[in-house]
Amino acid sequence: MTDETHATTTIGVILAGGLARRMGGGDKPMRAIGGRPILDHVIARFAPQCDGVILNANGDPARFSAFGLPVVADSVADFPGPLAGVLAALDWTAHNRPGVRWVASVAGDCPFLPRDLLARLHEARAAQGAKLAVAASGGQSHPVIGLWSVALREELRHALVKEDIRKIDRWTARYPLATVSWPAEPVDPFFNANTVEDLAEAEKLATLAG
Repeated sequence: MTDETHATTTIGVILAGGLARRMGGGDKPMRAIGGRPILDHVIARFAPQCDGVILNANGDPARFSAFGLPVVADSVADFPGPLAGVLAALDWTAHNRPGVRWVASVAGDCPFLPRDLLARLHEARAAQGAKLAVAASGGQSHPVIGLWSVALREELRHALVKEDIRKIDRWTARYPLATVSWPAEPVDPFFNANTVEDLAEAEKLATLAG
């Protein structure tokens, strides 16, 4: 392994902690598209880019056992939301893969993720000297789809516990941030299934996504 390869070794975390209120509750990533759970589509696109993938979810981890991923609950109590999931992933990586410096996060309800996600995030981060990187498409930033430095985990913990910061972009604004854009046509790679109507749309888009 070269120094550069080691420098970009990345653990992936799939954030699956949402309550799916607009779908009537339950786990959004377990809803089906094309006869397969959304989570299955996410793993298929994301895992080949990572040096290991974990799933951030609260509650009984057994419901995800079929996917064969470590399930990591939020490491800070009573802080629902994606930043808590990112912190859980940073903590897991620090304890289980101490040589790894980066964690990439994606949403568990994005079935069409780009296959060059990590490569482009790391390229932009390195080129711009940034500490973090996030994805964008169609003129919109997607802060849940991002690249995080394990070295910032205690700063993130402080922001969550002491400052009650919940919004991702409020926290990332403190650091040099690279934003990488992808085209939104013919399919937005960061399309996420939030509603029953979105599921129907995803069925149509699946044939275009490849």
